[in-house]
Amino acid sequence: MNENQPQLLAESISQPNSRSFGGYWEKIDLRSLFYQIVILGAGAAILFLIILLKSKTTADFQVEPYFFSYAIFVTTFELSRIISAMLYKKSFSTLLEEKNSDVQFYPEDYEPRVAFIIPCKNEEKDIGNAVIQCYQINYPREKVEVIVVNDGSTDRTALILKELQKFYPSLKVIDWPNQGKRWAMAAGFQVSKAEIIIQLDSDSEVDPLTFRELIAPFRNPRVGAVCANGVPKNADQNIITRMQTAYYFMSFQILKAAESTFDTVFCCSGCCSAYRKSSVMPILYEWLSESFLGLPVTWGDDRALTSWLLKRGEKTVYSSQALAYTVVPNNWRQLMKQQLRWKKSWIINAFLTSRFIWKKQPFVSFFYYFPLILISLLTPIMTFRALIYAPLTHGILPLYHIAGVILVTALMVIYYRFIDAKNKYWPYLFLWSVLNLFILSFMIVWAALHIQDRGWGTR
Repeated sequence: MNENQPQLLAESISQPNSRSFGGYWEKIDLRSLFYQIVILGAGAAILFLIILLKSKTTADFQVEPYFFSYAIFVTTFELSRIISAMLYKKSFSTLLEEKNSDVQFYPEDYEPRVAFIIPCKNEEKDIGNAVIQCYQINYPREKVEVIVVNDGSTDRTALILKELQKFYPSLKVIDWPNQGKRWAMAAGFQVSKAEIIIQLDSDSEVDPLTFRELIAPFRNPRVGAVCANGVPKNADQNIITRMQTAYYFMSFQILKAAESTFDTVFCCSGCCSAYRKSSVMPILYEWLSESFLGLPVTWGDDRALTSWLLKRGEKTVYSSQALAYTVVPNNWRQLMKQQLRWKKSWIINAFLTSRFIWKKQPFVSFFYYFPLILISLLTPIMTFRALIYAPLTHGILPLYHIAGVILVTALMVIYYRFIDAKNKYWPYLFLWSVLNLFILSFMIVWAALHIQDRGWGTR
């Protein structure tokens, strides 16, 4: 890989510069405040329109009032996430300040020893770039470990790693028969001598210039994990990758930012997240032995690890300026397999996390986490009624329901454009919402029915 590729990739998604993904996070001024007020006003107007539209989904509100209630509930929830995301920068700055703190922060020049843990299986196309970029980061080489766990690869992965060791003698490679990503991650935690462990997917790369932004939050000793900003590096491959690029922007820059405002990111992304080793080691074996309905959990490793840290009372946050580039599925088969795996992971984790999160984070639980679970469970039911049941039994076309979904997406797009007006992928968020409406929203039902199938479902 060309050493300038991270910068080129950043430019390909029209971000202002490689150290700041979205000019909004640079500063809050009167102009930004004005635009925030405009966005909130637009949100209120869209909420009103959605209520009108979705209330028309049924011929008689008295007969089926839940469509009306569901419309208000979903739209208000999405608007609340945007408002929370608006507070992200201030909360992130506060996280790094020592004022009014009862804990001793690490100094501003905090530079702990770090380790990259890269589990891989049959990743001959991407593993080389992943390793090379780790050695290019803006950080003292003597404080960097790179550990690759070759989890039973049958292609040229092992050969490529041996060649890389000639150029990087410090590169550690663990070869063993296939045991799964979770055990590979755990092996890295156990053998590393670093204070901060960066979990990196084998098809992902860190941006060397923004790496320190991933480490900075650990100055606060209460921070147990930091999620990087995931950016698809094959964004322009086809319409499928463009839709995912828009979704990733929303997922990280809006949804994870909203969660981070309350220091409670529920899933530190597998493409690139950093963990404080001393926070993980006490719960390592509980995480490894996690089971559901009597069977081991074979996916959702990153989401589960994040939940265990939250259970310990650790802060989990998102760093918008720490960039990581990853490969997203480029065909429908890969995408559906990935989404099914993610849905299964979400179901299991929602069940396990619900048992403790209301005690640890009552405000976040009742105003964000449990409403999110309720919406996720209600959406396929309400969509089925609007798209199939109502047309067949009452002759009511789902036009108003579809229009309501588009309006909710428009609300997200308004803020999407506010964060980064130069980003060219925002129109594809509408396509993603339509895909979610007709297909992805129903996958949670399929995932629940096949929850005991613990196959990985690789792409």
